[in-house]
Amino acid sequence: MDLLLRVLCAYLLGSVNGALLVGRLAGGVDIRTQGSGNAGGTNALRTQGPKFALAVIVIDIAKGWLAATWLGSLPLVSLSPSDPAAAAATLAWSPAACAFAAILGHVWPVFHGFRGGKGVATLVGAVAGLVPAFLPGVLGTWLLMMLLFGFVGLASIVAAASLPVMLALAVPGATPLVAFGVACALLVAWTHRGNLQRMRQGREPRSRRLWLLGRLRGGSGA
Repeated sequence: MDLLLRVLCAYLLGSVNGALLVGRLAGGVDIRTQGSGNAGGTNALRTQGPKFALAVIVIDIAKGWLAATWLGSLPLVSLSPSDPAAAAATLAWSPAACAFAAILGHVWPVFHGFRGGKGVATLVGAVAGLVPAFLPGVLGTWLLMMLLFGFVGLASIVAAASLPVMLALAVPGATPLVAFGVACALLVAWTHRGNLQRMRQGREPRSRRLWLLGRLRGGSGA
């Protein structure tokens, strides 16, 4: 019961959507009615500008970090000290389970009609809280994909997929962390399925500032 309560609290924390919270404070802006319709940092940047987007990203990263580090490490209250196996299992799974619950809350927020963002910023915060040593690798993978292809959605999917691979190779036996990574990779792929479809149709916009390969092609063709 202790683990279920933690997971529920983490989901509720994740349901506090940064884009919709900042939008309300900014005069009732609902970015789900603008741009791509996604309540996340990328759409916030495209439709509201960098200051709005920065506030959104900070909130969404913070709740992933808090779920992993704070909720996931609270002292046990419902388990008896005479049950060390159950206590050990709860402590082992709690940070990863709380982190993933916060990401689910961001994607399907109970406070906002279950229409949220795509979970990437909250995933970044969760990784920073769970396995900070792997965060540069995840971010580096994202940046490399952006430089090569320029698609935010594709970069996010590949970066998320890189996490369980790195964890499985570098932390053998860390079942909760690897399970967290696999679940996140599948979730991010699902939330970006529309981006993949638009890429196949040739309608997905690229980030021209980060798409290095595109700039090189443009320069060579000039």
